[in-house]
Amino acid sequence: MSRAGDSWGRWPLPKDQRLWPLRRRDQPLPADVRPLLAYGQGRSYGDSCLNDGGTLLLTRGLDHFLHFDPGTGVVACEAGATLGEVLEIAVPRGWFLPVVPGTRLATVGGALANDVHGKNHHRAGSFGDHVRAFELLRSDGSRQVLRPGDALFAATVGGLGLTGLVTWVELQLQPVAGPWMQVESLRFDGLDDFFALSAESAGSHEYTVAWVDCLARGKALGRGHFLRANHAAPGAAGQAPGQGLSMPVTPPVSLVNRLTLRPFNALYYHRQRARRRAAVQHYSPYFHPLDGIRDWNRMYGPNGFLQHQCVLPPAQARDAVAALLGEIGRSGQGSFLAVLKEFGDRPAPGLLSFARPGTTLALDFPHRGPGVFALLERLDAIVASAGGALYPAKDARMSPAMFRAGQPRLDAFIPHIDPAFSSSFWRRVME
Repeated sequence: MSRAGDSWGRWPLPKDQRLWPLRRRDQPLPADVRPLLAYGQGRSYGDSCLNDGGTLLLTRGLDHFLHFDPGTGVVACEAGATLGEVLEIAVPRGWFLPVVPGTRLATVGGALANDVHGKNHHRAGSFGDHVRAFELLRSDGSRQVLRPGDALFAATVGGLGLTGLVTWVELQLQPVAGPWMQVESLRFDGLDDFFALSAESAGSHEYTVAWVDCLARGKALGRGHFLRANHAAPGAAGQAPGQGLSMPVTPPVSLVNRLTLRPFNALYYHRQRARRRAAVQHYSPYFHPLDGIRDWNRMYGPNGFLQHQCVLPPAQARDAVAALLGEIGRSGQGSFLAVLKEFGDRPAPGLLSFARPGTTLALDFPHRGPGVFALLERLDAIVASAGGALYPAKDARMSPAMFRAGQPRLDAFIPHIDPAFSSSFWRRVME
């Protein structure tokens, strides 16, 4: 299990952080150990959840539910409750989170601070689109209940924890018939097939995402599996999820390497022989497959890993994704976890929200020294040339220029920062 105060990518390592547990939402903020930053489960991959030389406010103790109306699907909980805990209460009563990221272990406060997205952005937008209200505690001791339309609401949603401490959040859930999903998996041969399937599925399926073989080259460039799903109708049932696995120790070297990547990706692509496969599936393995492997981040070895997640504008997406995959294929430094999906055309609720119209590609790379950083800089150049942006919640090394180029509303955000709050990420990109 990762230590409190670490990031999920396990790089960079935190330095000189103080940990300050919060146990009550009416607890005042400490005055003499600043700068401050809220820290939930540490599921951010890079340094946006780190605060070198400062204090992390540990919010996991703020995990109480304040109210839940099973008639309307409105739920309010403290910011340290996890998304999984919301689902445990909501799903048996016929409700579901309207936006679900790739892990149920993130806290509600962390989901708000990063304005997380899921597989249904084309239908539901991002997490902040479904927040009805939250309380923000500022370092001057003031408490404000903020709602959509408030300037500080838009700054805090996706604001990376820099505007103060969110103590509780009220959400609007969506109705579902039960925990089951009707899932289709379609094997496709290349990028043109991916974009065609995305366009075809947007109107018929609430959730769409693809795994791509990032080491395939030539005519096979961009091949993969396209997963689309809807919540199943009443009466549907499938097989309950089994017991999860775990990575009990950190191996001395990364298990993701040149010897394992190419055969794994090829085998994974060919594991589905039929072009189309349909099944009824529990929501947990569909939305959170990696949560079924406890401490999966250990497989990258003692140096951790870096993720590169970008969003590319619609007009440039096809060529830019091809260029990114081509560069990765030539480098041989691929990823088991290469995820490709389309965002919808809807305005972002937060000033610094990542999700926007276009295509997003996310890949994990083991930290093997200068070579991976050189590759990531080449990928950055492709993204920048296309007018794209990188995801702060997944980043550990983007340049200040790259960050600014991807945040057109940055100047509107800066005045809302609480002067006592900061992060290692923020100091790095604003130098």
